[in-house]
Amino acid sequence: MTQAPSELTRKISEAVEKMPAFPKSVQKILELTRNINCQPKELVSVIENDPVVTVKILKVLNSAYYNWPNTITSINRSVVYLGINTIKNLALSIAAIGVLPKENKAGLDMHRYLLHSLTVASIAKLLCAKLGAGTDPMDCHIAGLLHDFGKVVFAQFMPGEWAAAMALSQKEAMPLHLAEQSVIGVDHAVVGAILAEKWQFPKALANSIRFHHDGAGGDTAMSACVFAANRIGDRFVLEPGGHAEEELPPAVAARCGGSLAELAASLGDISRIVDEAKLLSRIGADL
Repeated sequence: MTQAPSELTRKISEAVEKMPAFPKSVQKILELTRNINCQPKELVSVIENDPVVTVKILKVLNSAYYNWPNTITSINRSVVYLGINTIKNLALSIAAIGVLPKENKAGLDMHRYLLHSLTVASIAKLLCAKLGAGTDPMDCHIAGLLHDFGKVVFAQFMPGEWAAAMALSQKEAMPLHLAEQSVIGVDHAVVGAILAEKWQFPKALANSIRFHHDGAGGDTAMSACVFAANRIGDRFVLEPGGHAEEELPPAVAARCGGSLAELAASLGDISRIVDEAKLLSRIGADL
């Protein structure tokens, strides 16, 4: 049963406040990269001053996925091999993984959750780059990475209500966000946007999270890319309670320049994106 508005607002606010802060080192990386005159050495310095993130990045880079002939022992050396954008993506992904709880009472499958989120992040960034609409592809990557974080808030701090929403979704073959609205009174997209604002991400980025199930709600390039990436991601990694849909809403299709099938085809072989997401989600279980 939907809760009274005042009680719901209080519970959501309390749940969001209990979530850990996003690492300051990653916020600094984002701040630096918005400056076109930023030098790679500045980013390397910020990352290397966070030993936890540094160790995890090197663990990923030295995995069998990359198969380097020699062990990479420093962030500076990793930039030479892969470029600063790849290292920045890894830092962001690892930071997001680090905020996730190891366990939750609602039964949210964290491995599957990570696989979907990491896949959507990469797809959103690629779609944004193809659009060339003046939106930073990295913002789309972050929005894709965080778009479902509201589920984590629910699973961790409102497990009973969210488990009931999951059960309703499965019983009625109803999209999970609609079941959440019915049972809780608000969906994970809204809660995820509130969390992104708490973490001091730009309003436009938070709104793209807020509207990732509402094709008409966020009429921006970033919102369209995240919406479309989520739909494409569902084709490859269908979320529990999710329902892959064939067509994009007209507003999103117009923004992105094609139907869902056309956009998916434009990405080429998406298997490498999924493989990289699988690597990070597996390693994430051990971080």
